[in-house]
Amino acid sequence: MSEVSKVIELSNSESAIALAGEREENLKILSRHTGASIVLRGQELHISGTDTQVERASALVRSLKPFWQEGKSITGVDILTAAQALDTDRQDELQDLQQDILARTRRGETLRAKTFGQRQYIKAVLSHDLTFCTGPAGTGKTFLAVVIAAQALLANQYERLILTRPAVEAGEKLGFLPGDLQQKVNPYLRPLYDALHELIDAEKMPSLMERGVIEVAPLAYMRGRTLSNAFVIVDEAQNTTPAQMKMVLTRLGFRSRMVVTGDLTQTDLQPNQPSGLAVAKKILRSTEGIAFCELTTKDVVRNALVQRIVAAYEQHEKSF
Repeated sequence: MSEVSKVIELSNSESAIALAGEREENLKILSRHTGASIVLRGQELHISGTDTQVERASALVRSLKPFWQEGKSITGVDILTAAQALDTDRQDELQDLQQDILARTRRGETLRAKTFGQRQYIKAVLSHDLTFCTGPAGTGKTFLAVVIAAQALLANQYERLILTRPAVEAGEKLGFLPGDLQQKVNPYLRPLYDALHELIDAEKMPSLMERGVIEVAPLAYMRGRTLSNAFVIVDEAQNTTPAQMKMVLTRLGFRSRMVVTGDLTQTDLQPNQPSGLAVAKKILRSTEGIAFCELTTKDVVRNALVQRIVAAYEQHEKSF
């Protein structure tokens, strides 16, 4: 089969840098995905291979134009999502995904959905009082929920932001940890703090927490309360018992919203203990007004290696 070649002229050096990625990692991903040889020479992108390989690589580069034309960074996830859009004829939806900005960080960086699954998840949270989201590590379940919640809090849509998770980690219990309640809980809630700091200055956090505007607490401290006019995030919900899950779901008060996230493949409960998250999914699946989102390895937005690790473990578990 004869080899063909094509040259795509990029807008400027910033466009070339954005498309190529760090150490030209994006070009390597494009090449692996399409089979084409892709070389950047100045502002010219040289693509060679079979007709099919060159056309697919060219189509992917065109799909990513809204990013590289503006000199915006491109990740491997952006490339894989663009490929998925090509394969499923979702180009219009891809453009919406690329253009929809969820928030801007304190540093002015844009935050947006990077995959179709994440976009569906964001829509569900914004339109439902209760949303369950399950999926493997790195899919942005917790991060996106905290960003949406923090934005709503800053816009005065809710009076309080409550972040909670069960304190079950490899058999440890809070009572065995040193320090007061906040010191005991902090290690468990570090991911929630990290996401909050993207939108809220670190020096403002102590004041917001002292006034109860932002509350971070273990799940056990939700018992007996009614959470009204609040945005509630229940993280690591796979480690709840069925009784704990029922307890926290029934805390939801007027003008409140709740997001429950977890990864059912990483449960730290005892082997004979059913997960409250799994039970809730079965019981509430057909309940009106509740959204269920299931993210997959396609939605992993960390290092590309994480996506391959998750996929390898899933394949291993299916073999048993």
